[in-house]
Amino acid sequence: MCDIDKAKGDEILGTKILLVEDDREIVGNLTEFLVEEGFQVAAVSGQTQAMDYVEEHEMELDLVLLDVSLEEGNGFSACAAIKANSDLPVIFLTASGDEYSVVTGLDLGADDYIGKPFRPRELISRIRSVLRRCGRAQTVLELGDVRIDTTGGTVTKNGQEVFLSALEYRLLLVFAGHRGKVLSRSQLLEEIWDVAGEFVNDNTLTVYIKRLREKIETDSSEPDIIKTVRGIGYRAD
Repeated sequence: MCDIDKAKGDEILGTKILLVEDDREIVGNLTEFLVEEGFQVAAVSGQTQAMDYVEEHEMELDLVLLDVSLEEGNGFSACAAIKANSDLPVIFLTASGDEYSVVTGLDLGADDYIGKPFRPRELISRIRSVLRRCGRAQTVLELGDVRIDTTGGTVTKNGQEVFLSALEYRLLLVFAGHRGKVLSRSQLLEEIWDVAGEFVNDNTLTVYIKRLREKIETDSSEPDIIKTVRGIGYRAD
């Protein structure tokens, strides 16, 4: 399988992932999903290809998603070789979820181990968690004159701190992570429902977007940061 490189302009995370997977359907679907989330993705199908890619592009890469069963070689050997020659974070993404496989992967230095089938939102959360632990995540995001320090969990506007609730903060992170992309109300609800610890309905979303605008917009009646796209949803610029 040839390398598959895709990039999203103005990706917020600035993160490039190497996907080592020999199932073409999984490669296609997962690459599309990750790119939609703002990541850059390269994909190879075997151990030798993975090692060659890491050797050539190590400075560009931030994380490796690695299957155990590969077209050539295996994920355990690939992980050991990657960890022996670089400090790249590695997440196993595999159907081999038995205790022996999990322990073996972690003992080889893997930073996380996710079984198939997996929930897409959980995968993104795990990726971001590993990137933070390894110091490879972008820590300051910007939307207009609003700065979000994801390490300290603080938000400032023109240098003045803005105090947000947990759900408002999560909502702002979602917009910052999808800057320039139109997000439907259903997409936003999917992103924030677990933060509230209960189901967030459409009316609640409207209330929180209104509150967030009141805190970060210069004029919340004429928003410049979180804009309404009529009939579709919202876009952050």
